[in-house]
Amino acid sequence: MSRIGKLPISVPKGVTVTVDESNVVVVKGPKGTLTQDINRDIHLTQDEGVLHLQRKNDSKPQKAMHGLYRSLVHNMVVGVTEGFSKTLELVGTGYRAQVDGGKLTLNVGYSHPVTFDAPQDVSFETPNATTVVVKGINKQVVGNLAADIRAVRPPEPYLGKGIKYKDEHIRRKVGKAGNK
Repeated sequence: MSRIGKLPISVPKGVTVTVDESNVVVVKGPKGTLTQDINRDIHLTQDEGVLHLQRKNDSKPQKAMHGLYRSLVHNMVVGVTEGFSKTLELVGTGYRAQVDGGKLTLNVGYSHPVTFDAPQDVSFETPNATTVVVKGINKQVVGNLAADIRAVRPPEPYLGKGIKYKDEHIRRKVGKAGNK
C-alpha cells in the first residue's frame, strides 16, 4: 500500500468535504472553496471527521494515483483552513516592489516596470520594498505564481542579485582571478 495514500486526512471543524457521483471532491472552508477531479479507481470515504482514500487494485498506476490524490485532497483541506504563502526577496540596488490594489509592480533593473495581476483567491503583500508575499488557498496557484515572479529576474551566482525565495541559498561563484 502507498505510504502516503494510506495516511488519514483529518477534517477540522468548519470544513465540509463532499464527493459527487462523478468523483469530484469539493472542499469548503472559512477561506473559500476548492474542487478537484479524482480518478474513478480511487474512492474517498469519510467518517467522523476523517477522510480515507482506497484504490481498487495494486497495479503500479493505481499506487501512484493513490498517493497523488491523497496529497491533493490534503492540500485542499489545509488551503481552505490555513492557506499557503510564498515569500520572495528582491536583492539588488534599486530593486523594489509595490502593490496597488490587486497588482504587483516590480522594478528590477529593466527599462520598464513588470506587473502581475493577482488571480482569484490570491493576494500580494509587501511588508517592505524588497519583500513580496504571495498568499492564497490553492497551493499550486501560489507556487506557480511565485515561480513566475522569480523568473522575471532569477538570482545570478556572482553578485547574488535577483529575485529569490526567502529560504533559498544561492551558490556563489568567484569572479575573475586576474593576472598574478
